[in-house]
This record gives sequence, structure tokens and C-alpha cells, in this order.
Amino acid sequence: MADRPKRSADGAPVGRRALLGVLAAGAAGLVAAPPLQRGWENFLGAASQVDRTGLTGLLPNPGGFRYYSVVGSVPRKDERNYALTIGGLVENPRTYTLPELRALPQTRVVGDAVCTDGWRVDNTPFDGVKLADLLDAAGVRGEGTAVRFTCFDGAYTESLTLEQARRSDVLVALNMQDKPITHQQGGPVRLYVAPMYFYKSAKWLSGIEVTEQVVAGFWEERGYPVDGWLEDADRTDGAA
Repeated sequence: MADRPKRSADGAPVGRRALLGVLAAGAAGLVAAPPLQRGWENFLGAASQVDRTGLTGLLPNPGGFRYYSVVGSVPRKDERNYALTIGGLVENPRTYTLPELRALPQTRVVGDAVCTDGWRVDNTPFDGVKLADLLDAAGVRGEGTAVRFTCFDGAYTESLTLEQARRSDVLVALNMQDKPITHQQGGPVRLYVAPMYFYKSAKWLSGIEVTEQVVAGFWEERGYPVDGWLEDADRTDGAA
């Protein structure tokens, strides 16, 4: 059922689109005011975690990114309590703390963040550990052909083939746009899969599991393609 329009003080109906238009106009002015922009981004991040209507995903953000989670609330993790486990079909299961991940060799990948909802942020720098390096350190067993990712929101999952996971432009990312990844953007650690739609870049990453076959992720179970390649993606690993 469509939302009923609200009425203003003079009795004229104010629909959802009009309300969003007013908010959009106010948000547009934040581009020239960085402190206000950060406040707006923090508001969107917090509001999206308790918004079951999806309206916050429609609001404009001068930074380009949208905030969305598939659960009502996501716990916060930092140096004191974050852990990334690597297991499944590996010889050397391992758990990394956040300082340990930061101490590993870091790689920069600059790519586009493209959402199936239509928004995109071009030329976005991500820094982190190559997923291939973590898999090599764990020692993938011969029967392993895919990688499944789990997240500390308790609901989101994703997957890649082992070949895709070993690409040089797939990161366990710690920084985005030259800053530590915020909680709202899936931090402190998220996946970044440069040649695929952004839903493949799982936020709030907490587990990497090598499996015998690809396991459909959260959105794949709801009809999204398992291989979320961007239209202009180099599928032969052309990243530097």
C-alpha cells in the first residue's frame, strides 16, 4: 500500500517525494561545509541502522556513498575486539587482530564503487591486504575452489570463486579514501572487490572460509547474480 501523504499546516498534502526533496535541498548545501557534511554522514549512518522503511537510502549524500545494512543494528568493533578468522579448507587456520592486519604489507587499489541502485563513486582509493596473500598464508587445500565471507552484523554473507578471490584488485580493506574505514562504511575491515558491483564488497567482514563450491550470498539468495561483474570489468585481472 502506498504511503498516505501528510498534510502541512495550510492543509496541502506533503508526499514522501516532497519531503525527500526538502531534505535533498538542505543536504546539497553541505558540499561546501565539510563539518556539516560529516555531521550529515554520521546522521545517515546512524539512521540507516534503525530504518526499516528504506527511506534513508534515498536521501542524498555529498560524499556519494549510501548507508545500508540488512539488519536493524550492527555492533561496533575496533582494535580492542575486532577479529578476522580464516578457516575452512585451509592447512593453517588463523585469526587476525586489527593491529596484525595493519602490520601486514598494504596494497592500494583505486576503483569505482558502483551500486545496483544506480549510484556510483568513481576513482575511490582503497588500501588493505591482498586477499590472495591471506589465502596463501593459510594454505588452501586442493579441494578448495571458492571463498565464503561472513560479517559481524550476523546476517550478511558473500562469496567468490578462488580464482576471483586471488585477483590483485581484491582487498581485505582497512582504509577508504585515505582514511580508516568508518563503522557506517563497513569498518573497521571490509572486503573490496574492484571489478564487481559493490554488494560483493561485504561490509563488517569477520570471517573468510574456503569451501568446495561457491555458496550463494545474502543477495544472491534473493535473486542477484553470483558473479556481479561490472559491465566494463577486466575479467582477466588487469589491475596493477
